[in-house]
Amino acid sequence: MGRAISERFLGLLCHADGSPRQCSASSPWKHIQKRASRSTATTTTLLLLLFFLVLGSLVFAAWINALQTLFLGASPPPVSLTKRTPKITGLSLSTRQNFTGTSTEMYPAIASNASRMLSSLSTKNECPAYFKWIHEDLKPWRMSGITRDMVERARKTAHFRLAVINGKVYIKKYKPAIQTRDVFTIWGMLQLLRRYPARLPDLELLFDCDDRPVVHAKAYQSPGRRPPPLFRYCGNANTLDIVFPDWSFWGWPEINIKPWTQVLMDIQEGNGRIKWEDRAHFAYWKGNPNVASTRKDLLKCNVTEKYDWNARLYVQDWIQESKQGYQQSNLQDQCTHRYKVYVDGWAWSVSKKYIMACNSTTLLVTPRYYEFFTRGLLPLKHYWPIRENTKCTSLKFAVDWGNNNTKKARSIGEAGSHFIFNELKMDYVYDYMFHLLKEYTKLLRFKPGIPRGAVEVCAERMGRLAKGKHRKYMMESAVNYESRDRVPCSLPAEFDPQSLQAFNRKKVQSIWLVKTWENDYWNQDYAKKGH
Repeated sequence: MGRAISERFLGLLCHADGSPRQCSASSPWKHIQKRASRSTATTTTLLLLLFFLVLGSLVFAAWINALQTLFLGASPPPVSLTKRTPKITGLSLSTRQNFTGTSTEMYPAIASNASRMLSSLSTKNECPAYFKWIHEDLKPWRMSGITRDMVERARKTAHFRLAVINGKVYIKKYKPAIQTRDVFTIWGMLQLLRRYPARLPDLELLFDCDDRPVVHAKAYQSPGRRPPPLFRYCGNANTLDIVFPDWSFWGWPEINIKPWTQVLMDIQEGNGRIKWEDRAHFAYWKGNPNVASTRKDLLKCNVTEKYDWNARLYVQDWIQESKQGYQQSNLQDQCTHRYKVYVDGWAWSVSKKYIMACNSTTLLVTPRYYEFFTRGLLPLKHYWPIRENTKCTSLKFAVDWGNNNTKKARSIGEAGSHFIFNELKMDYVYDYMFHLLKEYTKLLRFKPGIPRGAVEVCAERMGRLAKGKHRKYMMESAVNYESRDRVPCSLPAEFDPQSLQAFNRKKVQSIWLVKTWENDYWNQDYAKKGH
């Protein structure tokens, strides 16, 4: 089903035969209402009306042309006298969701003046510290640059090729992605261009929508071998995939997860229902254990008649949940425990940001994968580390420690939540995308072009083709053109070797400290039992 939806969205975006085509400014949302029926006036009346209409249009066009030449120094495109502009009805759109503004075809015209204005403005704030990892992710190509041959070698596992040429987006699809991951990733790119029109240089990239990274560093250790630049949603210590924000920031309709901005508002409301001190003093987790052995292992820590590991763990059956209208999976209803557990799935899990937003102390089972923002998190500041190989004893100690040190435990939960609400808001997601892609284009050693067989993708047409919840989420996550004059945050400088070593050392030392406390806890317990 997900593949069928994906094929439908990406197969009908701009041109039926799959060839590139500009998207008309009058096509997007304006065809929703049928055109009004023609008048039944007499032939003489019609001819007179047409004469005055033509005459008035020519005069009006000349007047507009004079004004635009006077103020903008350029002439507008010719006015079409044969096109009508149907009225917009049938959609209730807030200002933030308005699609009736300029289409992607008009980005360059708008931004040519906006860019000149913005270039004179200084940025008001520096990006969060985790933006430094952009430099680290692109470091493998710093000396050599990125050639077309390198990009083509990423084709092996890519789901689609994306090109941005003159402010327009072109997609060549290679294979279906899981559900609509590709659709909402591309939607996010279109919203980035709505937010920063004509500010992104021309580029080509290849994107892999699967979970696990595939560009293994050990395969490119020989001199002269350069890895292919492949974009995806996560990475790990042994791979060189370029990490990009995942599709769920614009919504995950298949499991009823709203776009990120709305989710944050919902969780903020949920956080206010129960204070940290009044929440259940156990560790909570709810998810699908069948995607990874580490999750199945976690379920062994659930409470039994013989022992209580201080954990309350629940299996999420998404098929059953969908039949029941997702009544038991609302994220804002899951901020009821002092502690919430995060554990990787098949690779990383999008659930981390939802868990950390809850004000509960995040108990983070040692992850093997990272997202674009998680490398900025510190143990004992934003989360409490849990050992992967001894989850049950580690959870038991973490909860006991927190219940005996409530002020410190609560502050860890609040710091993690503060990070999510303030350093991972949608503004910074777009800014991360912008800076990553801009730095990527600086490395290109070839001239990007429109891929053969690609289609131009328009936000307006893409939203119009969407149905049901997919369309709803696209509308809710749409960037308003009025925000296009915003200036991105300032990209921080890359790590120098000493500061990067100091940062990594701090993480290792904090985890080692928790392990020491945990070992002492269990040694004392062992001694109390007379062993």
